[in-house]
Amino acid sequence: MSDNKTPEVNPGKPVQKKNTSIMLGAALLMATSAIGPGFLTQTSNFTATYLASFAFVIVMVIIMDMVAQTNIWSIIAASGLRGPEIANKVLPGLGIFLVVLVVIGGLAFNIGNCGGVALGLNAIFGLNEKIGAGIAGALAICIFLSRSGKKVVDRVAQVAGAVIILVMLYVCISSKPPVGDAVVHIFTPEKPLDMVPVILTLLGGSCGGYITFSGAHRLLDAGYGGNKEDVAYFRKSVLTGISVSGTVRILLFLAVLGVCTAGSVAVTANIDAIKSAANPAAQAFELAIGSAGRVLFGIGLFAAGITSVIGAAYTSVTFLSTLHPFIKKNDRWFIIGFIAFSTLIMVILGGAKRMVILAGAVNGLILPISLASVLLAAHKKNVVGEYKHPVWLSVLGWIVAAFAAWLAIKALPNLANLFQ
Repeated sequence: MSDNKTPEVNPGKPVQKKNTSIMLGAALLMATSAIGPGFLTQTSNFTATYLASFAFVIVMVIIMDMVAQTNIWSIIAASGLRGPEIANKVLPGLGIFLVVLVVIGGLAFNIGNCGGVALGLNAIFGLNEKIGAGIAGALAICIFLSRSGKKVVDRVAQVAGAVIILVMLYVCISSKPPVGDAVVHIFTPEKPLDMVPVILTLLGGSCGGYITFSGAHRLLDAGYGGNKEDVAYFRKSVLTGISVSGTVRILLFLAVLGVCTAGSVAVTANIDAIKSAANPAAQAFELAIGSAGRVLFGIGLFAAGITSVIGAAYTSVTFLSTLHPFIKKNDRWFIIGFIAFSTLIMVILGGAKRMVILAGAVNGLILPISLASVLLAAHKKNVVGEYKHPVWLSVLGWIVAAFAAWLAIKALPNLANLFQ
C-alpha cells in the first residue's frame, strides 16, 4: 500500500481488484440461504392472517435486516476476521460459544432445508419425500466435490436467485394484488402492536443464525477483507443480497395477497384454505394459477432449498474452521460430511418438525449475541484498525439487537416442545 495510506489491521496486505461475480455470488448466497421453506411458509401464512397490513411488517423487517447485516459485514470487512474471531476479541470464549450455536442451528436448519428440496421435487415430479431429500444431499455434495466448488457455489446462487425472482414475479402478476392498498397500509397498518412478535419472528428468519455470516465469510475466503477500502465492497454485496431477499418477500406477499383479496375485499374461502394448508405457499400458488402454480412453487422451493443446504453447510464449517487449522485445511470434506449427516437424518426421520422448532429457538439466540459482539468490536482499534465505523449505524444496530434479544426470550420456551 502507498505511504500516504493509513496503516490497516493487516499492514501491507494489498487491496484486491474488485470482482463483480464474486460480490454477486456472496450476496446471493446470503439471500438464497434466507429464502428457505420457513421463509415461504411464514410469509404466506402471515399474509393470509394480516392481509394488506402485513406490508408494514415487511418494510420494518427489511429495514432492520439492512441495519443488522450492514453492521456485521462492515466490521468483518475492516477486520478481515470471521464472526467467532471477532467475538473472541470482545470476550475470550464468546467466539467458541457462537460457533456452537451456529453449528447446532445450521445443522437443524439444514435438515429442514433438505426437506424443503424434497417438497419441491414432490411438487414437480411427485417424488417420495425421502428420495427427494437424498437427491438434495447428493446434488449439494457434487457441487463441493468439484475442483472449483466455491466458484460453482457462486454460480448456483446466482442462477437460483434469478429463478426464484422470476417464479415469484410471474405468480405475483397472475394473482393481480391490490398494490395501492398494500402501499397505504405500510403507513396505516391495523393493530401494529399486535404485529411486533411477527416482525421479530421474520427478522430472525431473515438474518439470524448462519445466514448473516454466509456471504461475508465467502468474501473472506475469496481473499477480501482486512482493509478499510474493502468495507464499501462488502456493503455493496450485502445490500444487493438484502435487495434480492426483500424483493422475493415482497413479491410473495403480493402474490398471496392477490389470492386472498378481490380488490380490497377479503376472500374468506381462499384465506382459510391457505391458513389451513400444510404448505401455505404451494396452496396460494395453486389458487393463483391452477395446477401449474404447484409446479412453479416446486421449482422455486427447489431452488431456494438447494442453495439453503449449501449456505448452511458452508457457513457452519467456516465457523468450525476457526477452532483448528485442520478443519480449515480440509473444509471441503467437513462441508460434505455436514451435508451427508443432515441428509441422512432427514432420510431416516422423514420429517423435520422437531428440528425446525430447535432451529427457531437457537436462531433467536444467535442474532442478538452475534450482533452485540460485532457492535462491541466496531470501535476497537485492535479489531478494525483505523477504520471509523459510523456512530449512527452503531446506534441503530443496538436498537435492532435489543429487538432481537426480545425474540430470543420469546423463542426459548419453544425448546420445551421438543420433549413433549
